[in-house]
Amino acid sequence: MSWNILFGLASDLALAGWVAVVFLPRRAWLNQLIRIGAVGVLSVLYSSLVFVYFFRVKGGGFDSLAAVRTLFESDPVLVAGWIHYLAFDLFIGVWIAERLDGVGLSRFLQAPILAATFMFGPLGLLLALAAGLIPARDARNDSISKRHA
Repeated sequence: MSWNILFGLASDLALAGWVAVVFLPRRAWLNQLIRIGAVGVLSVLYSSLVFVYFFRVKGGGFDSLAAVRTLFESDPVLVAGWIHYLAFDLFIGVWIAERLDGVGLSRFLQAPILAATFMFGPLGLLLALAAGLIPARDARNDSISKRHA
């Protein structure tokens, strides 16, 4: 199998997971299926590629920008790096969706946050943390005011 095909298959699997997170009804079993199924498969692919190819790249590593550049000049390691992003972002996307459901943020408002997580990982996480804090703070204030009433 070519690296382009593996890249495409991994991307398609992650995209299917994202479509499910954003558009399908949130069910515990579906979230688990995404975590164990899609994220699990991506994690196995990543781990396999890293164990087989990472240490074969002469001059590659994480100790300098030049070493990272050298590492990612290898197609198998580049695909592994892409799959790393896909797996982690999808896992965090499910986590975000569950947490924002828990604070009562509408699915309509969650969609752009999840899209940002899909496309830009940490930016989406930052938005989710900010969005999740506002309803949580309001809920705390409501419970405090009820106790003092």
